[in-house]
Amino acid sequence: MPIAVNAAKRKMLQGEMALGFQVYHLRSIATPLLAAASGYDFLFIDMEHGAFSMQEATQICIASIPTGVAPLVRVCTGALDEGTRLLDNGAMGIIVPHVDTAAQAKRIADAFHYPPAGTRSWGGPPALYGYQVSDVAQAQREINDEIITTVMIESPEAVRNAAEIAAVPGIDVLLFGSFDLTTELGIPGQMGHQKLIDAYQTVGEACRAHGKIMGMGGINDNEDAARYIAMGSRFVLTGSDHNYVIEGASAKAKFMRAQVNR
Repeated sequence: MPIAVNAAKRKMLQGEMALGFQVYHLRSIATPLLAAASGYDFLFIDMEHGAFSMQEATQICIASIPTGVAPLVRVCTGALDEGTRLLDNGAMGIIVPHVDTAAQAKRIADAFHYPPAGTRSWGGPPALYGYQVSDVAQAQREINDEIITTVMIESPEAVRNAAEIAAVPGIDVLLFGSFDLTTELGIPGQMGHQKLIDAYQTVGEACRAHGKIMGMGGINDNEDAARYIAMGSRFVLTGSDHNYVIEGASAKAKFMRAQVNR
């Protein structure tokens, strides 16, 4: 059986933008269908701040594969064993938070890629092949190419080391955790502050120099989002399931209540 294609990764490699539907609360296998219907390219299933079990996360990943929406999962810092289990069970990529150095990035890249590109263990035919593999060597090469390995830039140290991190083979995306970064910069939540703009500039230059993708996370204001997309962000988070529900429901409630007072 041929491997499931990671359309989100291919879009970004062609210079296009991939939009991420961040999930904290939705546990249903309908989640990827909702993301697809809304025009998104990948799921960002959050096991760092959300309360997903491994079972819940992998079921959503498997349900995502036939929809064309790439299932990516954020694990906790250092939980590389969870990352490899998720990859074995449907995930098309792993996001690791709080990566500050090239050495940390290399450990992550090694863990999530099969030899000779890394040290990932073969656990049998994975979900991306419908659990049917005839040529293991070919399958390992193809999986290495399809998965997205993302490290999060969330500290001034990570920004300073951006060029070295971006140079690590096997790292695909350097994703800003903008809230944590602004906190560490002493400007919590100030997404238009020059310090954050400068950080995006530094990381963007590192990504362009090494053929990597810059990611934007935690930016909710449209003006700020437009700025950082113009600066080269192509892995783009637009908010999360609770934001989408509250914003949509609030807008509809406001409209309906206004009809009574016309």
